[in-house]
Amino acid sequence: MNNEAMQRFGGQIQRLIRGEDLTRQETYEMFREVMRNEQPDLQQGAFLGALVAKGETVDEIAGAWEAIDQFDTVHVASEIPVPVVENSGTGMDKLNTFNVSSAAAIVASACGATMARHGARALSSFCGTVDIIEAMGVNVECDVETVAKSIRECGIGLFNGMSAHVHPGALGRILSQIRFGSTLNIAASLANPCKPTIGLRGVGNEKLLLPSAQVMAQIGYRRGMVVYGLDDVSGDGMDEISLCGATRVIEFTGTTTKEYTLTPEDVGLARVPLQEIATTNDLQRETERFKKVLAGDGPSACIDFTCLNAGAILYIAGISGSLKDGVAQSKAAIASGAAAAKLEQWKRVQN
Repeated sequence: MNNEAMQRFGGQIQRLIRGEDLTRQETYEMFREVMRNEQPDLQQGAFLGALVAKGETVDEIAGAWEAIDQFDTVHVASEIPVPVVENSGTGMDKLNTFNVSSAAAIVASACGATMARHGARALSSFCGTVDIIEAMGVNVECDVETVAKSIRECGIGLFNGMSAHVHPGALGRILSQIRFGSTLNIAASLANPCKPTIGLRGVGNEKLLLPSAQVMAQIGYRRGMVVYGLDDVSGDGMDEISLCGATRVIEFTGTTTKEYTLTPEDVGLARVPLQEIATTNDLQRETERFKKVLAGDGPSACIDFTCLNAGAILYIAGISGSLKDGVAQSKAAIASGAAAAKLEQWKRVQN
């Protein structure tokens, strides 16, 4: 590899180590080299570690997203004619819960939201989006046009962020080699092949609330909600709307941004101890619980947790007039069997 290029790249890492911010263009150029694998693995890993340790700026996240979107994302060529919604927890939090974002997406789809999910296998948690959806029987190794077909016909689809069909060059290579949270948790998760315009995004650090919302607005989201949930007992946070305590929220549209705190009681739900919604650290048990939640006979805390997060999707998508109404609509979808039926339809179409 070119020694001059290595020295220049290393010099930028030194700036990050000193706590200096990079411009969007500088970050874009460094991530372009990472996407093209033009730097040694040690330099790439040091860059990712230094950037997250410093704390990413809006420009740095946007620059990373731009490089990933341009150099390592296969975009959907066919049209998806309705407003598309995405939801994800970006990881890097201290609390590993039931995979609520995936369950919430299915419930929201059963209520009429058009969901284009983009996730990965577990990195900083036990069971990632791709792991649980694969265990439920959905094909997670298909190409982007098959996923787009599922979104059009079924109202839900999942792009596997670690698949060469979706990101052919770099993301799978990098994510398979690291087990720590990085800027990729945010920037790469935003590199959705069909570019949704409405989103619910959870972050694992309260400091990322506003930057994440600002990045989403910069790259084309018309409406969104970024959340950081808290556990009353430990004080730690989760990248979901919490059933164990308050949740910090930033909600934005094209012209407005508002910050507020949301509690389970605000939408008619009771708080629960974290252990009632925590992961079991066993994929078979997680799969069984996931199915039971969608069928309405799972643990009540996990059902409420799912409906809380699904209700937020329905609210931000304009399907429900309020988050509380969205929670009620989600509960009805589970009780009627529509959520379980949506999973079965999804398996048929995306497979």
